[in-house]
Amino acid sequence: MVDLESEVPPLPPRYRFRDLLLGDQGWQNDDRVQVEFYMNENTFKERLKLFFIKNQRSSLRIRLFNFSLKLLSCLLYIIRVLLENPSQGNEWSHIFWVNRSLPLWGLQVSVALISLFETILLGYLSYKGNIWEQILRIPFILEIINAVPFIISIFWPSLRNLFVPVFLNCWLAKHALENMINDLHRAIQRTQSAMFNQVLILISTLLCLIFTCICGIQHLERIGKKLNLFDSLYFCIVTFSTVGFGDVTPETWSSKLFVVAMICVALVVLPIQFEQLAYLWMERQKSGGNYSRHRAQTEKHVVLCVSSLKIDLLMDFLNEFYAHPRLQDYYVVILCPTEMDVQVRRVLQIPMWSQRVIYLQGSALKDQDLLRAKMDDAEACFILSSRCEVDRTSSDHQTILRAWAVKDFAPNCPLYVQILKPENKFHIKFADHVVCEEEFKYAMLALNCICPATSTLITLLVHTSRGQEGQQSPEQWQKMYGRCSGNEVYHIVLEESTFFAEYEGKSFTYASFHAHKKFGVCLIGVRREDNKNILLNPGPRYIMNSTDICFYINITKEENSAFKNQDQQKKSNVSRSFYHGPSRLPVHSIIASMGTVAIDLQDTSCRSASGPTLSLPTEGSKEIRRPSIAPVLEVADTSSIQTCDLLSDQSEDETTPDEEISSNLEYAKGYPPYSPYIGSSPTFCHLLHEKVPFCCLRLDKSCQHNYYEDAKAYGFKNKLIIVAAETAGNGLYNFIVPLRAYYRPKKELNPIVLLLDNPPDMHFLDAICWFPMVYYMVGSIDNLDDLLRCGVTFAANMVVVDKESTMSAEEDYMADAKTIVNVQTLFRLFSSLSIITELTHPANMRFMQFRAKDCYSLALSKLEKKERERGSNLAFMFRLPFAAGRVFSISMLDTLLYQSFVKDYMISITRLLLGLDTTPGSGFLCSMKITEDDLWIRTYARLYQKLCSSTGDVPIGIYRTESQKLTTSESQISISVEEWEDTKDSKEQGHHRSNHRNSTSSDQSDHPLLRRKSMQWARRLSRKGPKHSGKTAEKITQQRLNLYRRSERQELAELVKNRMKHLGLSTVGYDEMNDHQSTLSYILINPSPDTRIELNDVVYLIRPDPLAYLPNSDPSRRNSICNVTGQDAREETQL
Repeated sequence: MVDLESEVPPLPPRYRFRDLLLGDQGWQNDDRVQVEFYMNENTFKERLKLFFIKNQRSSLRIRLFNFSLKLLSCLLYIIRVLLENPSQGNEWSHIFWVNRSLPLWGLQVSVALISLFETILLGYLSYKGNIWEQILRIPFILEIINAVPFIISIFWPSLRNLFVPVFLNCWLAKHALENMINDLHRAIQRTQSAMFNQVLILISTLLCLIFTCICGIQHLERIGKKLNLFDSLYFCIVTFSTVGFGDVTPETWSSKLFVVAMICVALVVLPIQFEQLAYLWMERQKSGGNYSRHRAQTEKHVVLCVSSLKIDLLMDFLNEFYAHPRLQDYYVVILCPTEMDVQVRRVLQIPMWSQRVIYLQGSALKDQDLLRAKMDDAEACFILSSRCEVDRTSSDHQTILRAWAVKDFAPNCPLYVQILKPENKFHIKFADHVVCEEEFKYAMLALNCICPATSTLITLLVHTSRGQEGQQSPEQWQKMYGRCSGNEVYHIVLEESTFFAEYEGKSFTYASFHAHKKFGVCLIGVRREDNKNILLNPGPRYIMNSTDICFYINITKEENSAFKNQDQQKKSNVSRSFYHGPSRLPVHSIIASMGTVAIDLQDTSCRSASGPTLSLPTEGSKEIRRPSIAPVLEVADTSSIQTCDLLSDQSEDETTPDEEISSNLEYAKGYPPYSPYIGSSPTFCHLLHEKVPFCCLRLDKSCQHNYYEDAKAYGFKNKLIIVAAETAGNGLYNFIVPLRAYYRPKKELNPIVLLLDNPPDMHFLDAICWFPMVYYMVGSIDNLDDLLRCGVTFAANMVVVDKESTMSAEEDYMADAKTIVNVQTLFRLFSSLSIITELTHPANMRFMQFRAKDCYSLALSKLEKKERERGSNLAFMFRLPFAAGRVFSISMLDTLLYQSFVKDYMISITRLLLGLDTTPGSGFLCSMKITEDDLWIRTYARLYQKLCSSTGDVPIGIYRTESQKLTTSESQISISVEEWEDTKDSKEQGHHRSNHRNSTSSDQSDHPLLRRKSMQWARRLSRKGPKHSGKTAEKITQQRLNLYRRSERQELAELVKNRMKHLGLSTVGYDEMNDHQSTLSYILINPSPDTRIELNDVVYLIRPDPLAYLPNSDPSRRNSICNVTGQDAREETQL
């Protein structure tokens, strides 16, 4: 086909040259038409309509003038009444004729002419084709009645004294007032004025009724008692408010009829007005009304934006937000699109909250609702995602839009945003503080596997508490655990601090150790004045500066502390004798009930390195003394720092050269070459030189590279870590990274098995194929065969992640039903397995490892109820699964976002502790277990010194495991067999004497009375039924129960073994009798220096960054990133 453009011949050169010289002048002579638009608005009528109606400001002026005119006419009527001197007599002519002076008549005629002219003009401008619609309107009829007689009197002078009911202009004034208020609201762009308009209408209606009644009775009584205006006013008020007193009454039938008519009108009009007002009031209560601009500018408030408000979320926010003293005067404005439910309404009616919590029903996407909440004047805006939604991605999208809307409306308002999925985090990078739920959740669950109860440690640190929980309990561990839970993270500038000012120019480890030894505070990190990065335990090479911001763990911040010298302390030794035994806590670890905390200033003299308090106790059978603990140096020594180099794996030193070579060929250290989502922080990890084929990642399927079909066949040297999840979301990547961090020794890396309900996608497999010993398997924890294939019988930890599909339920707290029952099944089948469970609702923790007839657990339930009645925010902390770190709910971390309003560093510190962020020079969280070889250290202070002087580690707490007060056999019995338990206890004391330990002594069997007291306390709190009369019958019943329980265990064990044999799996390693039922575990955060360390204690450490101590001349180790930049190393990142 021939191109059409080629058929058009080009212009001759002369025309092109002429166009070049003349430009567009050749077009000037062409015919052009100028078009004017909106000509319809240039007519005379449209211009008048624009001035009188459409234009807001001019219309408002016209309405104001009309309103003033009507009030003037009413005022002239009152003046006419007051100036009139009616003649004596009762003639009816006094009803139709009045005395009106000529000036007064002239004013009333002028007002009538102007009013009538304006009414006719407005009727003409608003005419829409129906003339009767304009004529039959009540305002037009009243205008005709009040104005036309005066105009007629101009041409007929004898009618100048004709009575005209000018007082009816009050109703026209009311109508003008309503129109004026509407124009005023349009002018100032105020739309939420329905309530104000209705109140104004009601008040003006009442005034008009009273004024009409006053003037009508006064006029009709001209032929009767000749009442004045005041008497008429008195009569109307008394009649409308009561039944009347009878001292002033109308005499004529006309006035009586008028009173009856006015009462009928009032009975019809006023109820309609009150009904509309009540309806608007109820709607206002639902929507919440407005937060006034005056209050927003004179008082401080924060805004909480949520898609749906539940009572648990509300109470967590209010309790944590108002736990800080300086926030007591703040107001909380809740902006929620849904109507307030019954529970929330009931709570907000409590005087404690009703005075400072305001609920507004509205959307953050509407500027009108943001204006109602005065977002531009708010101190902060908290935007929370709804986690109990089936589609969590959709919930994140709503949160993102809310954050964008708030940022667009109020750019200067600080944003605190909670997001659910990590891939959506980069959309809200502009927010001041962001907490990604899945990032924190998976990182915390991962650290739980290598640092036990990390979830409990972080939860207690981010909750505000005074450490008063459990102080009324006779159990020693509950008192210590509750008191230490009051420790939080605080900050202060070094030169302004009493704790740390004297350590200027000294090393960080020196300052941390001596501050703990002297004041009982734990210095964990610093930040330079000119740097925004926080460094956790920067190590002994870091020299403290006067402008450094110090971050420390303590019961309360230094500003709320008072200090007592050693002389004053000796006078108060009586108060120090609260605890007896070697593990008692000094006064500086006991939180005061109100106000400040008294901290003892202990002896500051530096003890000698060979002193008796730091040296080993001499043993009678040995003549050689072990070396004492080295002192912590003020300035680090280069030779001692080299011991902190953990980049060279300690486990590699214990291997043979051949094993070391093969190990180095297998793993490398570097940054993961592929991230499953945008925004993940790069972490230095153990990686493979080449990525594993996808087929080899499947644990239970053989391929051409290996023929293994179950976990046992792989022959792993370390126990497994199994993660049971519904889908392989991007957040699961944060579970793997902390377990493969470069500072984890290679020989301690545990294989990771992902037990997924749904197969993972390729993006996720691309991310995990570079990590060593990471596998997945499609299966469910509901299926016993899947559990056995993935190696549950020889797993170190089983992590059960809450499923997204079950997070929402019609009944509250039922979202965890399936997870709880499945975990309970695992607990019964594999009692030796350490199970870490995530729940949606923290209240459901009481069902974890549930034993209905365990009197000790029931006693803890009673203790939890008592703590909740005392107003504790951590009433659930005494539940044994939570204290041991075996259950966790992500909603517990909501307080992290709330606490960031006061402590803007808490999110950064938590991310550093969990390994989500890595800052050069910042340490990491790890743990060490106390063995028999470490017991010579004896106290926590000596352990602190030992760690600071040798490796530069800073301990922050202890995870302690004790024998439970009730043995396994006792914990399963009926709570009504009290006397038999006492007999059994006395018989078995000797048997348990050798292995029973607690915090007050290394051997609990030395205190049988204390143990008996604990058992009696548990039975007393959980007693429910009467005691049986016969001890013999009770003993026989208990023996039958034990026989039944043993047979049940044997039956479960046989079931598991038969399934293993059926699947071709070895039954070696399945130990059905080894369980954790006879132990309890808890955390001591920042215990006192003289706390005894015990066997099997796990100490939480913040270890310095090994890369920070590498010599600058050896960049190969510092930059030892594995060579994984092949053609498929960098792939497309999922958005």
